[in-house]
Amino acid sequence: MTFAFNPSSNLPVNVDNKGVALRGYDPISYFSGKPAQGDSDYAFSYEGGTYYFVSKANLEKFKSNPAQYAPRFGGFCAQAVAKEKKVDSDPLSYKIVDGYLFLTAKSAYKDWTVNVDGYVKQAYVRWPDIKNVPPKGL
Repeated sequence: MTFAFNPSSNLPVNVDNKGVALRGYDPISYFSGKPAQGDSDYAFSYEGGTYYFVSKANLEKFKSNPAQYAPRFGGFCAQAVAKEKKVDSDPLSYKIVDGYLFLTAKSAYKDWTVNVDGYVKQAYVRWPDIKNVPPKGL
């Protein structure tokens, strides 16, 4: 599958042109430390993005508490959100912080990990203002 970032979307979720979030990765799989591509047979929409899961069990777990398992800031790069931008993230550049999934752009990951708490705190402040603004509008 090929996933392309959709810079025109005004959804609060980083999706491709087909509305798929996390480039098709199963959000539950991150919490086991092994991100895995989901299957479109196990799909669920949340906040406008469609998430894929590797199994029915993972799908049901997500459905029971999507706010716990969906990536923070809609899966946009957390460091960019801290700077009031929406930038595509790399699904393999991630960190679980305080039980939540945060993603970054591959190019930002090293810098982001030096000050995770600071970037996360700032991103939480900035997110409400940019949540529904298309990335190309920032």
